[in-house]
Amino acid sequence: MKSRFVSQWIRDFLDQHATRANSLIITIYGDFIAAHGGTVWLGSFIRLVKPLGLNERMVRTSVYRLSQEKWLVSEQLGRKSYYSLTTSGRRRFEHAYRRIYFAPQDTWSGEWQLVMIPPSLVGAHRDALRKELAWTGYGALASGILAHPSGDTDALLDILQETGAHDKVVAMKAVNIGALTSKPLQELVHECWNLDTLAAKYLDFIELFRPVLRTLRAAGDLDPEQCFLVQTLLMHGFRRVLLHDPQLPSQLLPANWSGGVARQLCRDLYRITYPLAQQHLLSVCETANGPLPPAAAYFYERFGGLDAPATPARP
Repeated sequence: MKSRFVSQWIRDFLDQHATRANSLIITIYGDFIAAHGGTVWLGSFIRLVKPLGLNERMVRTSVYRLSQEKWLVSEQLGRKSYYSLTTSGRRRFEHAYRRIYFAPQDTWSGEWQLVMIPPSLVGAHRDALRKELAWTGYGALASGILAHPSGDTDALLDILQETGAHDKVVAMKAVNIGALTSKPLQELVHECWNLDTLAAKYLDFIELFRPVLRTLRAAGDLDPEQCFLVQTLLMHGFRRVLLHDPQLPSQLLPANWSGGVARQLCRDLYRITYPLAQQHLLSVCETANGPLPPAAAYFYERFGGLDAPATPARP
C-alpha cells in the first residue's frame, strides 16, 4: 500500500532538490543495475525512472552523454538499445563501492599516503589527477602535495595508472610522529578537509531522511515502487555527501561526528527498502535474455550484511 506521506515526501524532494539526470542515472546503475549484470534495455529503464521526473528525452540525452564520458556503452539488437557499464565505468564503481557501503576504518596507525605533483605536470593530466584524488578523499597539504591517512596503495596505484600519472608524480608513505590526536594535527585536518562544512551536509541529510525512516518503520505494508524511489533518493543523497567526505579515521574526527549518524540512518533505511526495491526493479527492467539476473553475491555484503532471499526474487 502506498503511503501518502512517502508520496508527498518524494514529490517535495524532487521539487526542492535539483537532481541532474546524469548523476541520478549513475546512482541507479551503481546501486541497482551493476549488481544485476550491469546491462539493461533502455525502454525498461525509461519506465523505471519516469516516477523520478526523468522523461524519455532526458534519459536518452543522459545515456548518450554518459556513453561519451565512457561510463556506458550501447548495443543495438533489432529495434532495442541495451546500455551496459563499460570496463572503466565498472572500475569507477569499484573505487566508490567500499566508501559507500562499508564503514570507514576504526583504527589508524598514523600512516599517510602522499602524492607529490611536480610543476612540470600541467593541463588536463594534472586536473584529472587532482580530481580523482580529491574524489577519493585526498586533501591538499600544500601546493602540489596531496595526502590521505589511508593504507590503500592499490587504489592509489589504480588512480595513477588511469590518469596516466604513474610515471609523472612521486607517491610515498609517511608516518605520523607523536600523538595521533594532537592539536596541530587536528587543526591541519580541519583546514585541509573543511570538516565543519561536511558536518553540516551530513546534518541536512539526516534531517531530510529521518522522517522517512520513522514512517517506513511504523508501516505495516510497504509499496515496492515507493521503496525503489526512496532507496534511489537515499543513495543519491548519501553519495553526493560522500563525494566531499575523505572518510578520515576516527582519531582525526570531532566527537559525535555527524557522518557516523548519517551512515547509521542510511544503513537502517536501506535495510528496510531493499527487498521490495529489488522486487520492483526485477518487475520492470529487462535484458536481451529476459528479466534481469539475480543480484550477485557481493550485493548482500552491503551495510554490514543484507538478508539474501531463499530463492531469487522474480516479478
